[in-house]
Amino acid sequence: MKKLLYKILLSVNIIFAVSLSISYLAVIINPENFALPAFFGLAYPYLLLINIILVVIWAMLLRFEALISVLIIAIGFTHFFNYIQVFKPARDKTNTFKVLSYNVRMFNYFENKRGLTSEKNVLNFLKSQKPDIFCLQEFFISGNPSEAEAEVNTVLGGKYFSHFKILGTGKNRYYGIATFSKYPIIKKGEIIHPGSSSLSIYTDILIQNDTFRIYNNHLQSFRLMRMERSFLEEITAADDKKTLGEVKDISVSLKKGFVRRALQSQVVKNHINKSPYPVIVAGDFNDTPVSYVYRKLRKGLNDSFVTSGYGAGFTYKGNYPPNRIDYILYDNALINSYFEIIKLKYSDHYPIIAYFRKKV
Repeated sequence: MKKLLYKILLSVNIIFAVSLSISYLAVIINPENFALPAFFGLAYPYLLLINIILVVIWAMLLRFEALISVLIIAIGFTHFFNYIQVFKPARDKTNTFKVLSYNVRMFNYFENKRGLTSEKNVLNFLKSQKPDIFCLQEFFISGNPSEAEAEVNTVLGGKYFSHFKILGTGKNRYYGIATFSKYPIIKKGEIIHPGSSSLSIYTDILIQNDTFRIYNNHLQSFRLMRMERSFLEEITAADDKKTLGEVKDISVSLKKGFVRRALQSQVVKNHINKSPYPVIVAGDFNDTPVSYVYRKLRKGLNDSFVTSGYGAGFTYKGNYPPNRIDYILYDNALINSYFEIIKLKYSDHYPIIAYFRKKV
């Protein structure tokens, strides 16, 4: 019996150790060429946790097999710090400007059967935070877009310049992304993602005597159907044929999302590389730190969570497993001195904030 249990535990350990090692390939291999590692990259924090548990079990049994997962974890240990910051950094908000990014989930317009939305709560939150610059994704408008834009600014105290990019959804409804700034906007532009409703805009902002380019992004979502059903419900449905079909549909949606985001990240990165000004790249990337998209967009830039964050970096907490998919990246010309994830429940994303100052 002991030998059987040993073989089962060892087999499980090998499976999850190999799975974790495959996840590391997600940052290297373009999912357009081979998508399998991207699936494992999406599951990285959970694969890591299982491997840590297996190390503890082997250690309690005083077995050298603990080294299997120890070695695999060590190989990709740098990924850990893109998710978790264990040391609390010194934080200084002196002479900084505050940037906030928040996917507001269309103010829950389509999720609330009573027709109530989170718009008022979100705007009150933004008013209380008083960010100098903030980027919103999945912004929703019902009615005249110009009037809605002016109304939002009025609620926020009328102190902001704004840059909207919206798409019509019919019935006089619109969604999109928006960047607001207390500093003057001297140029607005957008990055086209052909064949997709994904949106990226760039906004040149004059802060005192310096110009910065702010990129606001909402990259391709997975577009999973039945969003109100959890993964557990999908795989424990009574009808096995239906379950297999649903899991297959989810896999296809995931693969399409990986491939489209990879293409979009390349387009955005090419634009960033041509920027005449220092950049801040914010938004909902819909991909994790162990992904091709994150590696592509972060190259040459810094991650504000990694620089000055503390604790777990999870920014998404919806119907599917929590993960980190919202970011504020920044140029080497800037110093990031503070980062925070604010645990609000007005959306399935948390707002994130970062403080910056220009290097002297």
